[in-house]
Amino acid sequence: MAKRDFYEVLGVSKGASQDEIKKAYRKKAVQFHPDKNPDDKTAEDKFKEVGEAFEILSDDQKRAAYDQMGHAAFQGGGGGGRGGGFHGGAVDPFDLFNQVFGGGGGGQRSDRKKFHSSNDGGFDRGKKKKKREGGGGGKPSG
Repeated sequence: MAKRDFYEVLGVSKGASQDEIKKAYRKKAVQFHPDKNPDDKTAEDKFKEVGEAFEILSDDQKRAAYDQMGHAAFQGGGGGGRGGGFHGGAVDPFDLFNQVFGGGGGGQRSDRKKFHSSNDGGFDRGKKKKKREGGGGGKPSG
């Protein structure tokens, strides 16, 4: 099956600015994201296609090569098999999505670390409290 034109995939003109390309990608990526379309293979394929189009068109060098030679510029053929795009293994569409939208698991992991350290802090306070209670011969109250 022939690949669709990347400009058509994103719904932008060949003269589109980087901002227009990014805006179009964001809209399409949200529309076809697998979390919004669970168990929809067509939406997942479109999500990957949109990501591949964005990867090429958002990079000035890749875009120039694509404008000159089309999809053939990224075929693994004579270049040692290292083609661009998802099919060449260059970029994971979910990683790309997280880069553009500023998401990712890193923040969640650091939050978990904070949670665990706050639990440790609570444990330490408990030990101190025990010491004070069982110290005997402390200052008289009152």
